[in-house]
Amino acid sequence: MGQPWFECKALAEEHGILALSSNYALYADLSNRVMSILSEYSPRHEVYSIDECFVDLTGMQKLRDVSYAMRERVIAWTGIPVCVGIGPTKTLAKLANHIAKKHPRSKGVFNYNDLTQVQQDKLLSQIEVGEVWGVGRRISARLAEHGIHTVQDLRSAHTATLRAEFGVVIEKTQRELQGVACIDLQEVVPDKKQIVSSRSFGQTVCDVAVLKDAMSTFVANACAKLRAQGSHASLIQVSLHTNRFRKDLPQYNPSFTLPLPQPTNDSLVVNRWADYLVGRLFKPEYEYKKAGIMLGEISPVGQYQADWLEPTQATDTRLMDVLDGLNKRFGRGTVKVSTQGAYKGWQMRQERKSPSYTTDWDYIPCA
Repeated sequence: MGQPWFECKALAEEHGILALSSNYALYADLSNRVMSILSEYSPRHEVYSIDECFVDLTGMQKLRDVSYAMRERVIAWTGIPVCVGIGPTKTLAKLANHIAKKHPRSKGVFNYNDLTQVQQDKLLSQIEVGEVWGVGRRISARLAEHGIHTVQDLRSAHTATLRAEFGVVIEKTQRELQGVACIDLQEVVPDKKQIVSSRSFGQTVCDVAVLKDAMSTFVANACAKLRAQGSHASLIQVSLHTNRFRKDLPQYNPSFTLPLPQPTNDSLVVNRWADYLVGRLFKPEYEYKKAGIMLGEISPVGQYQADWLEPTQATDTRLMDVLDGLNKRFGRGTVKVSTQGAYKGWQMRQERKSPSYTTDWDYIPCA
């Protein structure tokens, strides 16, 4: 997970492993297709991530049959194999999904609701606590210090002690494992509080103009997301990174956070500040491998604290509206800031990228 390609390239070639570069447009398109299919089974659903979705099946009969039908339709219409976990809470549903993946006898569907109390105790006693949603390595290690090693240990732990040691989040997790729903279904995606746009370069960069070109692309992507949710940002952070895997090269990983005079979602305004910060952080003696921008202190458009020392904030959004409309209609990057896209050397190489079967007319299979 996250291992750089150059470290495992020889091993992959030795064992005949097919390695492909990331194709984010294809992943997003197939994800949208899968989520669209799942939404037909219930009006109440939550897209949790690019490959996970919670679907409320409350009141439905023959849940196992419905789940198999759901699974078969997804693989028939998209070719994507999925597993279905059924439980009374989101945490137990995710745990049931984990079991459906690991045990071939389940055939991709596991219904936790069908288990008796004795079967639940036995099953949860065989699963490590680290498999529980929200319990990572660090928390697992701390739980082990308190004699909590399995899911059953966590479910039956003393609640007051658990909350005192680990806080209310773990207490909610325990109650979810006990069948008490504490985490609501989020049918409406909440606005992001931070927006990050960053990328590793296809090759190291030593020219400040190339860095500024890359940053313009990151700014355009971040501001487009900001406008899409009807928000503006009051703070930006720009960061540069050298290649941490090249121990033979000097390392330099600067970042600078800057409060904006007024909140904005205008790509031109943010780009001017990002350009200025890149110029301040850049040192010519280093080779840069990654850069990024973070937009913070995000709030809805129209909600901001006025400053009597600054002129009134401009509210004309026509230029950005046209830019977003054209890029949505003709493809991202159709209309760009003048400093964006002048250099190609920093972009990802993607030499092994899988074909864009569903997102590019040139890659549609012909029979």
